[in-house]
Amino acid sequence: MKPTTGRTALFVLTSHAELGTTGRPTGFHLGETYEPWEILREAGHRVEFVSVEGGMPPIIGHDSADEGHTAFLSHPEGGGLIKAAPRPQDVDPGRYDAVYFVGGHGTMWDFRGHPALEEIGRTVFESGGVVAALCHGPAALVDLRLGTGRHLIDGHRITSFSQEGETARGLDTVVPFPLQGALEERGAVYSCAPGREPHVVVSGRLVTGQNPASARGLGNAVAALLAS
Repeated sequence: MKPTTGRTALFVLTSHAELGTTGRPTGFHLGETYEPWEILREAGHRVEFVSVEGGMPPIIGHDSADEGHTAFLSHPEGGGLIKAAPRPQDVDPGRYDAVYFVGGHGTMWDFRGHPALEEIGRTVFESGGVVAALCHGPAALVDLRLGTGRHLIDGHRITSFSQEGETARGLDTVVPFPLQGALEERGAVYSCAPGREPHVVVSGRLVTGQNPASARGLGNAVAALLAS
């Protein structure tokens, strides 16, 4: 059952650790996780975690000089929960008022087409909850269909890590598909900001952010929707 006070949000983390066959590491982005986690908890909500393969997934974006990052990883309801994260198929989607697909390039390999992730997103959205995704996290939304058979993102305004950004980093030939193009093919109305500027798009109960700089804005947008 959902709690009678506050809401419960589920953060979804990638378990994929390598950028294709480059030997370069990837994983879930710590900054994109910590900032929305902090905002939602300060608003009185509970945050739970799943990782695609269960347990502690690989991390990128960890700034050891950032006290917030360190505090999050050592917090029993932050890093403590992540270490014991269940798999998506091991949780009840009906328990959650929001689901947030955290970014990190790893999502490009293990989010798209994952049946349990799609079931979570569909259940939350069709129950009147909030679906959010940041940077490469929208990979989880590409093939997600509602009960009507229509793609969730069809007709929605949306953002994600841009194709321009992928090319600028030399990763356009590394990732398994072009994220921006895949979202547009599903009928999403795509927009992005230049470079690393923050950009958050709210389209009904769908919230997306372009990059790590958008994490705080996304967290605030989700908190506002949960309060409405």
